Amino acid sequence: MSGWSHRHVLDLASFSVEDFATVLELAQRFRSLPVAGARKLPALQGRLMTSLFFEPSTRTRSSFELAAKRLSAEVQSFSPSASSLSKGESLLDTARTYVAMGADILVVRHRCAGVPHSLARDLDRCGERVAVLSAGDGLHSHPSQGLLDLFTLARHFSPEAPGPASLMGRRIVIVGDVLHSRVARSNLWALTGCGADVVLCAPPTLLPECFADFVAAPPPGQRADPVAARGRVQVVRSLEEALPGADAVMTLRLQKERMQQHLLTSLDTYHRRYGLSHRRLALCGDGVPVLHPGPVNRGVEIAGELLDDPDRSLVEEQVRNGIPIRMALLYLLAATAPLPPPLTAA
Repeated sequence: MSGWSHRHVLDLASFSVEDFATVLELAQRFRSLPVAGARKLPALQGRLMTSLFFEPSTRTRSSFELAAKRLSAEVQSFSPSASSLSKGESLLDTARTYVAMGADILVVRHRCAGVPHSLARDLDRCGERVAVLSAGDGLHSHPSQGLLDLFTLARHFSPEAPGPASLMGRRIVIVGDVLHSRVARSNLWALTGCGADVVLCAPPTLLPECFADFVAAPPPGQRADPVAARGRVQVVRSLEEALPGADAVMTLRLQKERMQQHLLTSLDTYHRRYGLSHRRLALCGDGVPVLHPGPVNRGVEIAGELLDDPDRSLVEEQVRNGIPIRMALLYLLAATAPLPPPLTAA
C-alpha cells in the first residue's frame, strides 16, 4: 500500500479513485477472514487507538473498537462526562493528554463540524505524530460510513471484485434529509468519485437546489479535485420521477425535530411522498437493493416489511461491512506489520 498518502482521514473529498480502490481491496480481504477460530491479525500489535466520542454512537463506536481489536491494537475509550472538559480543559489539551499516553490513532466524533480537522491541524502544528480519523462531525462528513456504503454497493454489484469500477455509470438514488446529513455528503464524494451518478430526492426544505453543485468544486482549503471525471448529481423532487432506472436506493434517517423546526408538515405526509416500500421500489425494476445508514424509523423512511426483506434490504450488510472498512482505514494509518496473502472472497 505504498501509494497511500493520507496522514489523517477527515473527509472523502480528498480521495482519489486509487484511494477508494485501496480501501475497498483491503476491506474485501478483511471481510474474507473466517468467522470462527483465530480472527486476529498482528498488523496493529503494539498500537493504541483512542476513541474520542463527544456525541452518542452505537454502530460507529462499536465497529471501530471491534476493528481495532481484530488487528490486535489496544483500545482506549473516552467519556466526556468523566473527563476534565467539565473543569475547563480544552479539547486540544484533552487530545494531547491521550497522545501523551501513547495513542497512535484518535477516532473523533463531534456534533460540531470541523472539530476533527482542527484537532488534526493543531496536533500537526505541535509536532505530535498521531493520526486523526473522523467518525462524524456535525453536518460535514462521516467518511467511514461513506466508505462502508460504497463497499456494500460494490460487493452487491461485483461480489468477487468490489472496486470503483463496480460503481461506474450506476444510478444511485438518495432519498431524505440531505440538508442535515453528513452521511449524504460523504456518499456524494464517494459515489461520484467512483463514477456513479447520484439522484437526490426530498422536499425543498430538506434538499436545497444548491446540492446539485455539491461536488462541482473541491471544498475550501483543498486546492484541487483528485478525481478527474466525477459522476453527476441531480436534484429531483418526485420519488416517482427519481426511481425509474435506479441501480440502488439509499434512504436517510429523518429526525423528528424537523417537524418542530417547521421543515415538515407531518411524518405521515412525508412517508406518503418519500417513504420507500415494495410498491415504490417496483418502479426501479427487479432486484434493486435498499440501504439505510441507521438508526431506522420504521414506517417513516422505509416500510418495515421492506427493511426486513433479505432479498432487497442491505441494511444488515452495511453493519457487517463497517468492521472491515474500519479495519482497512486503521491499517492504512498505523500498520506495523504486513498483511498475509489475499484470502478467498467471502
